[in-house]
Amino acid sequence: MKILLNNTSLFKSLRPFNDLGFVPTMGGIHKGHLSLINKSNKLCEKTIVSIFVNPKQFNNKKDLKTYPRNIKNDLKILKKSKKVDFVYLPKFNDIYNDKKKSKIKLLKKDKILCAKFRKGHFEGVLDVMNKLTKIVNPGKIFMGEKDFQQLYLVKKLLEKKYKTKVIPCKTIRDRNKVALSSRNFLLNKISLAIAANIHKKLTNIKKNINNKKNISDFLRLQKKRIKNNYKIKIDYLELRNKKNLKLSNTINNSRLFIAYYLNNVRLIDNL
Repeated sequence: MKILLNNTSLFKSLRPFNDLGFVPTMGGIHKGHLSLINKSNKLCEKTIVSIFVNPKQFNNKKDLKTYPRNIKNDLKILKKSKKVDFVYLPKFNDIYNDKKKSKIKLLKKDKILCAKFRKGHFEGVLDVMNKLTKIVNPGKIFMGEKDFQQLYLVKKLLEKKYKTKVIPCKTIRDRNKVALSSRNFLLNKISLAIAANIHKKLTNIKKNINNKKNISDFLRLQKKRIKNNYKIKIDYLELRNKKNLKLSNTINNSRLFIAYYLNNVRLIDNL
């Protein structure tokens, strides 16, 4: 596993390889990331993982400050996996090396779900993914379905602009069915138990949703119940079509999306 600390080192090391799989991360490496790396290993000649906490995608300075960082531990996990060929650890200037302002803007129809509640977040995500793709030039990018909206927007942007394919990978969960996330490191046992109960509740909601005449009213009621039962803030609980993310009135080809806060840690999930 070769560690690349700047763009010069990256360009030199990657030049011989055409069939490159790329796993972009912000660190906090967990089994979800390792599943993306495994998929890259199966489909590509070489695999590169990046670790870069992108300040431009944080709409909340406190969130950026508390975001879990442990580069030493991340590198230890990646090395132990024996499936990573390169780790790219760029500095801010390696990514944002020009002073041109990003022209990326979300369409009005895309300002839904997390984009509605985290102003500027996806513009920051799309900007950094655009820049990383240009630098790394991978054949395939592997991203998890846990942040389905992110996957949807990144795929739409990058596949139009580059020859890169964005490969969706299923959400990896712990034994209590909580979706793995770097933010989970910030949660205590009580909060993780609540997250497990919320997942159970969502599974039941999804099971029963097609029996309801008015799905939006049903979800509004369920959102209120979850909020009151667990004394938590919920940004949204919505059923949307997985192909275009439009609001849906049937479970067919749709996913149930939620964003909520536990001890000031924002969690998202979809199923």
